[in-house]
Amino acid sequence: MSWDCGLRYMFSVSPALQQGSMCILHDKEDLSRLEMVQRLAKDGCRFLQNQSKGPERTSEPQSDEAVRVCVRERGHDVLVLQRVASQQPAPSASARGGGRAEDSSTDSVVSDRYVVVSGTPEKILEHLLNDLTLEEEQGTTQGRESDTLLDDFLLTYPVFMSTSDLCQALLGHYCSKRYRGKEDRKEALERKRKVLHLVSQWMSLCRDFLREDEHVKLFMKTLYRYVLDDLYEHPALEKDVRELQQLYQLHRRHTSDEYSPQRKSKALFHQLSLKENGLQSRGTQRESKEVLCHVYITMDSYLSVKAHAGVLAQELLQAAAERLDVPQGELVLVAVTYTGGRLLLQPHDRVFSDSLRPVGRLHVCRKDLGEVLNPFTDNSELQQRTARMLSLNTWDVAVALTNFDWTIFDSVHEQELVYFTFSRHSSSSGHTVALELLLQRFNEVQLWVMTEVLLCPMLCKRVQLIKKFIKIAAHCKAQRNLNCFFAIIMGLNAAAVSRLSQTWEKIPGKFKKLFSELETMTDPSLNHKAYRDSFKKMKAPKIPFLPLLLKDITFIHEGNKTFHDNLVNFEKLHMIADTVRLIRQCQRDHMGNGITQKSSSEVRAYIDYLHIIDNQQTLFELSHRLEPRA
Repeated sequence: MSWDCGLRYMFSVSPALQQGSMCILHDKEDLSRLEMVQRLAKDGCRFLQNQSKGPERTSEPQSDEAVRVCVRERGHDVLVLQRVASQQPAPSASARGGGRAEDSSTDSVVSDRYVVVSGTPEKILEHLLNDLTLEEEQGTTQGRESDTLLDDFLLTYPVFMSTSDLCQALLGHYCSKRYRGKEDRKEALERKRKVLHLVSQWMSLCRDFLREDEHVKLFMKTLYRYVLDDLYEHPALEKDVRELQQLYQLHRRHTSDEYSPQRKSKALFHQLSLKENGLQSRGTQRESKEVLCHVYITMDSYLSVKAHAGVLAQELLQAAAERLDVPQGELVLVAVTYTGGRLLLQPHDRVFSDSLRPVGRLHVCRKDLGEVLNPFTDNSELQQRTARMLSLNTWDVAVALTNFDWTIFDSVHEQELVYFTFSRHSSSSGHTVALELLLQRFNEVQLWVMTEVLLCPMLCKRVQLIKKFIKIAAHCKAQRNLNCFFAIIMGLNAAAVSRLSQTWEKIPGKFKKLFSELETMTDPSLNHKAYRDSFKKMKAPKIPFLPLLLKDITFIHEGNKTFHDNLVNFEKLHMIADTVRLIRQCQRDHMGNGITQKSSSEVRAYIDYLHIIDNQQTLFELSHRLEPRA
C-alpha cells in the first residue's frame, strides 16, 4: 500500500465493515487507529476524501494524541510525525499536495504540516524531500519551516548515518524507479529538483568538511552525469546544473542542446572534470589549517605559538628565540616522544603529522642538550617581563586578543559542535580542529593571566597588573569577545591568584567595584542567567562563551536518548541543531560583516606568543612564595 505520510484526513469505520466495502475519511478524527487504515487497505477498502467543509479551526491547543501519526511497514514503526499548523498569507499559486493540507480564507491560509518526531534515516530523508519547498515558496512561512527542517537534518545527519549512506540514498531518490507510471513529467521534474536543492544546501553548508571525502567526490560526479542525462527531457534542470558547477567546481564542455537520448552515459562521464584549483590536494588542505604549538621552555612552562599545520622546526625556534631574547643559533628543538624517547628535530623537519598531532612534546634546549632554559630564576628578567606587559595599552591588548580569537571562531563550523559532542570520528577526521583550537586558547589565556600575576615579584607592580587585567576584561566585553572575557575573569579568580590578600587589598575601590560588576556576568546561578541575558542583548558579530555552549549541547545529548525503539529521535537532534545555530548567528551581522579591528603590531607580536606556566603545583608554589601562608 502506498500511504502519504502527510494525509490529514482521519477515518471512522464500522466494526461490521466487510472486505471490498468503502469507508469515508472525516476531518479531525482520532489518528491512533492508523494501523487499521493500512490493514483495511490491504483488505481492499477504498479511502475517499470528505469534500464537506470541516468545522472552523479554534486556537485551543490539541493534545499530542490528536496530532501525531505513526507510520508502520511490515509490522514495525518507521516514522512518527507531528502535525503543526501555521498561519500565512494566501498563496498565489495552487497549494501543494504531499505533506500539507490547507484551508482557504479571504486573507490567509492555515497550513497543516507534518514535522518529524522520530524515524529511520531513510524515512526521515524521504519525508524531508517530500516536505521541501522550491524557489517559489522560499519566502513563505512553510518555506522557512521547511528550510529549518532541512538545516536540522544536514547539521545532525552524521549522528545517525554516514556520508556514504546519505550519498547513496540521494542518488536513489533522484533516479528512483518506484515512481515510474505513478507520476507525470512535471512531478518527476519536481522530485529531481528537490534532490538537487537538498544537495545544493548540503554542499553550501558542509563543503569544507566534505571537500576531501572520496564518497562525496564520486557522488557529485555521478549525480552530475545523471542530471546531464536528464537535460534533454527536462531542460529546466539547466539552472540546477550551473549551481552544481559553482558549488563543487564542476564544469562541462557542452550544453543541453547537444545531448539526446542516444548519447551514451559513459561518454558523458568522461567529459566531466574537476577544476584543479577547486579540489585542493590533501597536503595543501592540511597546511592551510592553523594550530597552536606548545613549545616548552621549562618542564612546566611553554610558549604558545600560532602556526600553520606545515610549520617547520626552524620557524618555531625563531619564534622562541625572539620571545626569549636568546640567539637562535644557541637553541635546538627537541621532541620528547610519547614513549619517553628524545628526538632532535632538524631545521627543515615538519613538526606535525598528517593527523595534526605533534611528533612529541616540544622542548627548546641549549645546543648541548644538557641545559634547559629557565627564564624564571633571574629577578631582573622577571621585572623586565612585567614592565613590558605594563607598557602595553589595555585597549590594544583587548583588540589583539579579540582579533586572535576571531580568526579561529570565524572558521568554527556548527557541525564541529555536533562531532565534538557525539565523539564521532573526531580524533581521526579533523572535524573539530577549529573548535578545539578555540577551547585551547581559552585555557591558555586563563593560564597566561595567572602566570603574569604570579611571576611579578613586586607588590606594587602586581597591583598594577591586576588593574590592567580588569580593564582588559572590560574592553573584551565591550568588543563582544565573551570567550576571552570569561578566561581573564576566571584567571583572576583562580585560587592561586585570589589568595593573594595583600595584593587585592591594595586594589583601588573603583577597580574592585568594576571587577565585582564583571564577576556578576560570570555568575553560574540560575543556569548562567546573567550571562545569557546580557549576551542576548549584544548585537552580532560576537564571540560566545564556548564552554557553556558545549555544556548546553551535552545536557541535551545526555538528557535525551538518540534512538527510541531503533528510531532516530529527531526531536533531540532538532534541539541540538537549534543550539549549534548560535555559532552562525554570532559570526555575522545583518550585513554579513564579521569583527574587523586594527591592532598594534607590537601588541600583536606579544599576544600571538604567550609565555605560560601550565603546572598548577608550580603556580601555587609561586603564589605562596609571593605571600606565604600566615
